[in-house]
Amino acid sequence: MPTDPSTKNLIKPSDAAAWISCIRRVWLDKHLATEATIDAFSQLLIDAGLEHEATILAKLKNQHPVIQANSFEHTRSLMQQGVPVIYQARLMDEREGLVGFPDFLIRHESGQYQPADAKLSLSEHKKAIQIQLGIYRRLLTNDLPAIIFLGDGRAAMLGNEVDPLVDGFITGMRSILSMPQPPIVRYSHSKCRICPYNDHCAAEFETKEDVSLLYGIHGQTADHLAEIGIATITQLAMSKVESIPDVPYLKGHKRKHRAILQAKSFLTGKIFQLDRTVLPKGTWIHFDIEDNALTPTRERHVYLWGFLVPAYDRENFEYIWTDDETNDYEGWKSFLQKIEQYRSQFSVLVLAHYSNHERATIKQYAARYAMENHPTVMWLLGDNSPLYDMQKPILDCLVLPLQGYGLKDICKHPDLVNFQWENKDSGSQWSVVQFSRFQSEINFIEKQKIKTEILNYNRDDVIATRQLEVWFRRLFS
Repeated sequence: MPTDPSTKNLIKPSDAAAWISCIRRVWLDKHLATEATIDAFSQLLIDAGLEHEATILAKLKNQHPVIQANSFEHTRSLMQQGVPVIYQARLMDEREGLVGFPDFLIRHESGQYQPADAKLSLSEHKKAIQIQLGIYRRLLTNDLPAIIFLGDGRAAMLGNEVDPLVDGFITGMRSILSMPQPPIVRYSHSKCRICPYNDHCAAEFETKEDVSLLYGIHGQTADHLAEIGIATITQLAMSKVESIPDVPYLKGHKRKHRAILQAKSFLTGKIFQLDRTVLPKGTWIHFDIEDNALTPTRERHVYLWGFLVPAYDRENFEYIWTDDETNDYEGWKSFLQKIEQYRSQFSVLVLAHYSNHERATIKQYAARYAMENHPTVMWLLGDNSPLYDMQKPILDCLVLPLQGYGLKDICKHPDLVNFQWENKDSGSQWSVVQFSRFQSEINFIEKQKIKTEILNYNRDDVIATRQLEVWFRRLFS
C-alpha cells in the first residue's frame, strides 16, 4: 500500500510491531524516519506474504465480485454501494487519529463490513496481529469479528476480546507521539542489532555504559539495578553479590555472580571460568541442519542435514539433501539411515550440535511422521541420547566478552575460536534465501552453483562446531 503523506502523524496498525518491540523505534519512525534497506530475507518474506495475499484474493474472486479501492473516498463509495468484497481498502478517522489499510473488507449478511487480512503467521494470537485487526474493527465502528487468513490455510476470527489490547496500544502511541524527545529505553541484543536505528542509539548506550548491553541483563533488570545505584557496567563490575537484592530476572547467588563477571568481561575482554566440565567420550560427529519454514503447508522442511566426520577436514563433510518439501519424508528417512550407519560404525557416538534446534527438529519430524517409537528416534531423544548440545557447557562454564552466545558470536571472535566462514554474508536466513533461489532457478548449471554455496555454508557450520570443541578442550586442558 503506497504511503499517503497526509497520514504520517496518524496511528497506523502497522505501528503495532514497532510498539511491541521498542517504543523508541515508534518515536523515531515518526520523527526521524529512515529508508530502511530491505535485506534479501525480508524481501523473501514480503514476496511470500504477497503471494499468500494473491492466493486469498483469487479464492475470494471465485466466490464474490471484488473491486479494488484506490482512495479513502473510493472505499467509502464502494461500501455505500454494498460491494461484496473491497480489496486494499483505506480507512481513516481523523478525529481519533487512526488510519488503516486492511487487505479486504467483506460484506456481512447484515450489510456491515468485516475487515480481513492475509497473514503468513500460523497463529492469530500474536499481539501485533490482534492490534492490527482490532484497529480495523474500530475504524469500521461495528462489532463484527475481523477475519485472518493464516498461512496454514485456517481462517481465524478476532472479536471484542482484543479491545483492551487495542486500547493500550492507542493510549501508548498517543503518549509516545506527544513526547518532544525520544523515550528512554534499554538495549536488547536480539532486537537492536536488526533495527534500522541501531547506529543512532548504540553510541548513547555505550557512552552511558548501560548495563543492558550485557548478556543476560534484561531491560527490567537494568531498571531495578539503577534504582539501587548500579546504573553502569563499571558499577556492576565493582559490586558484590551480597549487595545486590533480588530483582526481576536476576535472583540468586549464581545469576548475580555471573552478571558481575559478565560486566568485568565486557570491560576487560577476559574469559572467566564458572565451572569445569567433562566432555562426553566417544567419536564426535558434528551435526547441523538447514531448514525452510516458507513451504506451502508452513511445515518446516529440512533441506540439508550436514555432518562432519573424522578426520574433520573439509573433505570429511557428509550430507543429505532434498530439492523440495515433496521429498521431505525421504530426507527424514535418509537422515535416520545415516545415523544408524554411524551408530554401527562407531561403538560410542557423540552427535555434537549447537543450540537446541537440532534436537527439537528431530522431535518435530518424529511427530510429523508418527515415528516417536522408531528405535533410532527413541535412541536420539532418549536418556542415553548421542546428541550433545555444545551451547550448554559454554553457558554453564564460561563468561565470555560477548553480547550474544551464538555459534558465530563465539567462533568469529578473534580472541576466542577465531574461525571465519568462507562466505562472510552467509547465515541461516541467507541459506533460506539461497534455497529459494535454488528452487526457482531453471538453469541446471546455475542451480548446482547455488546448491554448492549452501553446502559450503553448512560445511563451515559443522567445521565451526568442531573448532569450538577443540578450543573448549584446550581451554580446560
